[in-house]
Amino acid sequence: MAGILYLVPTPIGNLGDISRRMAETLEAADFIAAEDTRVTLKLLNHLGLRKPLVSYHRHNTEAGGRAVLSRLLAGESCALVTDAGTPAVSDPGEELVALCAAQGVTVTAIPGPCALVTALAVSGLPTGRFTFEGFLAMNKRNRRAHLDALRTEERTMIFYEAPHKLSATLADLRDAFGPDRRIALCRELSKLHEEVRRTTLGEAVQWYAANPPKGEFVLVVSGACPCIADSSTLEQGLELVSALQARGASLRDAVRQVARDTGLSRNELYQLAVNGVREEEG
Repeated sequence: MAGILYLVPTPIGNLGDISRRMAETLEAADFIAAEDTRVTLKLLNHLGLRKPLVSYHRHNTEAGGRAVLSRLLAGESCALVTDAGTPAVSDPGEELVALCAAQGVTVTAIPGPCALVTALAVSGLPTGRFTFEGFLAMNKRNRRAHLDALRTEERTMIFYEAPHKLSATLADLRDAFGPDRRIALCRELSKLHEEVRRTTLGEAVQWYAANPPKGEFVLVVSGACPCIADSSTLEQGLELVSALQARGASLRDAVRQVARDTGLSRNELYQLAVNGVREEEG
């Protein structure tokens, strides 16, 4: 009978976040497949565990995956871990899970730390519908093509980024979505120097040009204003302005974004919105 592949999340910064079930699963597994065995060894030492470790990372997914699968089919159980967070999410564990599923091997996910969910929860942006975009491509053309495809995306968008690429990524996001699009930059989540900066893309570019970024980032970007037809009326535009204000945007920023997305006159939209406010006050 085949063994079980356990997907075991690991703390994204604070060792206190590891649960009893996560620790018990690591202890019960016959062996552990780790993204970096040195990182996992530190975690095991913290838990007082000694377990056989094998490497499974993006550079050996084919050979490493076959080796892990072979042991699973022989009846051993395996705990798959990444350096931080939940395996198989923006992680080569996705391929191992698919391989096991194709071979009928049971895969069990243990709930636990996940940077994208943590960042979304504290972002202050809409959480009802979102899309996880992971890391953008290194290639400039591919990165811009990815962002071009997201220009009309209305859901909140989540990206991962390393500090040395943050400034370039923010500039690309600003160019694709406009300087007034809202963003929450979540840095060093669950660690000592955790920080959440809620601002606009334009302001974020300026801030990090003067303040070199440090630590790993999760970027949470607000979605596009709902698209409307070219024949949009000012009344429809005003409804969109109100929707953006309900999400926390200022009147001026909301008018600017709707005017850019719909082609309506910014001045006319602003005047209509101001008059509406005056009528309500009256």
